[in-house]
Amino acid sequence: MKTIDDLQVAGRRVFVRADLNVPLEGETITDDGRIRAAVPTITRLVEAGARVIVASHLGRPKGAPDPAFSLAPVARRLGELLGQPVAFAGDTVGEGAHARAEALADGQVVVLENLRFNPGETSKDDAERGAFADQLAELADAYVGDGFGAVHRRHASVYDLPARLPHAAGGLIATEVGVLERLTTDVARPYAVVLGGAKVSDKLGVIDHLLDRADRILVGGGMAYTFLKAQGHEVGDSLLQADQVETVQEYLRRAADRGVEFLLPVDVVAAKDFPDLRTKAPAHPEVVAADAIPAGLQGLDIGPATRERYAAALADAATVFWNGPMGVFEHPDFAAGTRAVAQALADSPAFTVVGGGDSAAAVRTLGFDEAAFGHISTGGGASLEYLEGKTLPGLEALGRED
Repeated sequence: MKTIDDLQVAGRRVFVRADLNVPLEGETITDDGRIRAAVPTITRLVEAGARVIVASHLGRPKGAPDPAFSLAPVARRLGELLGQPVAFAGDTVGEGAHARAEALADGQVVVLENLRFNPGETSKDDAERGAFADQLAELADAYVGDGFGAVHRRHASVYDLPARLPHAAGGLIATEVGVLERLTTDVARPYAVVLGGAKVSDKLGVIDHLLDRADRILVGGGMAYTFLKAQGHEVGDSLLQADQVETVQEYLRRAADRGVEFLLPVDVVAAKDFPDLRTKAPAHPEVVAADAIPAGLQGLDIGPATRERYAAALADAATVFWNGPMGVFEHPDFAAGTRAVAQALADSPAFTVVGGGDSAAAVRTLGFDEAAFGHISTGGGASLEYLEGKTLPGLEALGRED
């Protein structure tokens, strides 16, 4: 892939496809990590005299404008982080976008409205997607792909637009790819993988791929209960994907055959009801054995014995990849498991990678210093698909010749 050094950007309008898909409560950004991750590339272009047009998606609007998913708050926050005014266009390819882009002077920045307000951005029809890419291309002279969290999507601004403009990868994508290569090529061992999150189905591909690469796999979060059920244990009212039990049993057999250490919870923190994440009201948790969760209780975090066991399993690792929280970390009664894993990584001399998504949000929510980790990814789904060995459309597009 070409880099920004390979582009002529001074005095030119440069379209930057960033990933500014941040969580919002009304117009309040609750985690600006992805905006901060985009700043270095934008700053570099500004300092080089480019006229920078920043574009991103936010949330899942239905191909039409929706004020709940406007990027206006993001544009304001980006201006604060850049230390300079950032203009905002109230559309993507309409009169507002063209006027704002044409008015840019060298070193100035504009943010376009949410790309997904146009149905062409996510269309599965090549012609419709291409037509939207043609409209986006009219705004700029060059393209920089820097939204790693979107490179696994065959979307107009990610896949089709680079073919229409001189293009290069931004610094964030270059960093992310370099980190993921360290997790797939000449990996320092022992190599430990920590997987959590709600659904085991979201992680099947990466588990399948890592069974031939990892030395140990630690499982927590809602997905753990499907594994426990696959071992014949009662899981009470815990989250369960019954249709995945046979698949999980096969993975456990393969892990045993390959000598991969596969760790599951030995105890869990459970409660009768899912906690209220808005009020954070006490949820009356209790610790129960993971192999006999009573009916009427649902597991919502790994328990204290499991936390100790997982910390010990990570202590001697040379490489650690973590994707997915160990429980409902947003509630204080069920945050201890995720905090314990984060602390184990922060304390480790290993090369540690936090694989984006909820894991990255948990690190920040729980107050950890991001510098304590080797790398915090901006793209959970993209990271997983890369580790599965899939070809990512956005990276494929950036690797094409002009």
